[in-house]
Amino acid sequence: MTDTSNYTLWQLVVYFLRLGTLGFGGPVALVGYMRRDLVEKRRWISEDDYKEGLALAQLAPGPLAAQLAIYLGYVRYRILGATLVGLAFVLPSFLIVVAIGWAYVNYGGLAWMQAVFYGVGACVIGIIFHSAFRLTHKALGKPSQNRLLWLIYGVLAATTVITETENIWLFLAAGVAVWLAKAPPKILAERPSLTSMVPLLWLVQQTQVKGTSNERLWELFLFFVKAGAFVFGSGLAIVPFLYGGVVKEYGWLSEEQFVDAVAVAMITPGPVVITVGFIGYLVAGFPGAVVAAGATFLPCYLFTIVPAPYFKKYGRRADIAAFVEGVTVAAIGAISGAVIVLARRTIDDVPTLVIACVTIVLLWRVRQLPEPVVVLAAAVVGLVLY
Repeated sequence: MTDTSNYTLWQLVVYFLRLGTLGFGGPVALVGYMRRDLVEKRRWISEDDYKEGLALAQLAPGPLAAQLAIYLGYVRYRILGATLVGLAFVLPSFLIVVAIGWAYVNYGGLAWMQAVFYGVGACVIGIIFHSAFRLTHKALGKPSQNRLLWLIYGVLAATTVITETENIWLFLAAGVAVWLAKAPPKILAERPSLTSMVPLLWLVQQTQVKGTSNERLWELFLFFVKAGAFVFGSGLAIVPFLYGGVVKEYGWLSEEQFVDAVAVAMITPGPVVITVGFIGYLVAGFPGAVVAAGATFLPCYLFTIVPAPYFKKYGRRADIAAFVEGVTVAAIGAISGAVIVLARRTIDDVPTLVIACVTIVLLWRVRQLPEPVVVLAAAVVGLVLY
């Protein structure tokens, strides 16, 4: 375990407030920023704690970046730290999407956003690629020294590209494979588990909408709790689930409005899942935005703080450490595969390809270049070209 420097809860909250305000690139980039800033630069978080948090975030349903942030807040300051860090990370992007939702409702449509997204979308692909590369290099090392890890990485990356989804069973299988290879068979007397959350999942799944004085908000709450509790993977994994509910099942939004909601998520900082705030605003105004966002992040919060003590207590045992390593590598493989999936949908002509490549080169060559500056430049380029 590497030595980490002292930091206060206030310093950590301020960092995540800033990351939630300026952190572009979605879950892949955000988890990369956390590692770069908190593990490598500031040395507030140890490499082991980061890996444990990433593994737990990938194993549990909900938005990856938000869960990792909550776990890192828990590392030293427990429930209070997890709560304040989670709020600090989510609040800035929530306020931004609510403001955009207000403008959308009052001034009609987001025609300008198509032009902005043309440049920003390609830039985001470059940011994600750069972050995924750094994660891969740090976690896996040389192929000749870690053949099993690279095999797992390749399988998860290929599976994600082919299926365009992330399968929780593959993550678990990866953990078991590395456990058996590095710490064979030592039965886990006690191990991190999410079984304590099963009653919550059952209750949410079985609950039906009841007649109330504000039925629409109740519908929003139940739907978005399910979205947060049953969708695994990165932030973009929630998009198909949201589409089936808000467009097909409930008819809250039109196809065009839903596409605009996804665009909002991609061009705003913070977790991609915060698009639920925009959707909630369109459906039921500011109360709808609060209910949708709160309901989505509640399961994420609980799925992090409930198993966290077990990860902290037993995570450094050889068998559990091996399992966590396997899950972490699987997560990085899935993240790398997601880069290809997103690129296929975003990079569709020469200008967008050039923007993505220039972004990668800039981030690679200019180490201290702030990502928001690159995103802003890409937005201007998009407006000019589009």
